[in-house]
Amino acid sequence: MKNLQDLIDHHNPALPFIEEMLEDAALDFQLLPPSSKNAEVLSGLQVSTRSTLGSMAYDSGGLIIDHGWLRVLGSGHPQLPRNLIDWNEGRGTGYLLVADDVVGGFFAINGGALGDDMGAMYYWAPDTLRWEPLEIGYTDFLGWAVSERLAVFYDGLRWNGWKRDLATLQTDQCFSFFPFLWTREGSVEASKRTMVGIGEQFKMNVELAGTLDSGA
Repeated sequence: MKNLQDLIDHHNPALPFIEEMLEDAALDFQLLPPSSKNAEVLSGLQVSTRSTLGSMAYDSGGLIIDHGWLRVLGSGHPQLPRNLIDWNEGRGTGYLLVADDVVGGFFAINGGALGDDMGAMYYWAPDTLRWEPLEIGYTDFLGWAVSERLAVFYDGLRWNGWKRDLATLQTDQCFSFFPFLWTREGSVEASKRTMVGIGEQFKMNVELAGTLDSGA
């Protein structure tokens, strides 16, 4: 296990690259300052700050994108009170949860449980309850997340007035829909939207996905 000093790259850190990438962002964003737990989070991940994941973990508290629609985790911050280590504890093995959205979708880096493409990004889609490959890595994911392609990706998962509704939603919450979006009756326009804790939504997704896989 590497110690903290081995993980902090003073010669070629990824933070300047991330900041330069954000300068070209097509969407509004907040890159939050790191928390006092950043060293603990980086040590837990065992990745260098030369990587974009390591830099997000150590140099930032997280990244909030597009009026709060997408939340990319870092070391935690009062505006995003979750970090990459604590949030992943007890929430599955073989992947690392790195971001989530307001419709109850989750982004993860594949650690072997989601497919043969180790290190690739996946999305647990609320309208299918299936892990879907994005065919990009984490660095490209960050650039994609602040680009105009985000709106294309979420086509069909946004409703009239979504920006207004996000004003009352916390970053540790999401909207839960009923009927569920993965059912024939469910849709973001017709289903009832309820604000729930993001942890509660993840647990619900696990239970529902298990029911679907069992054919019950």
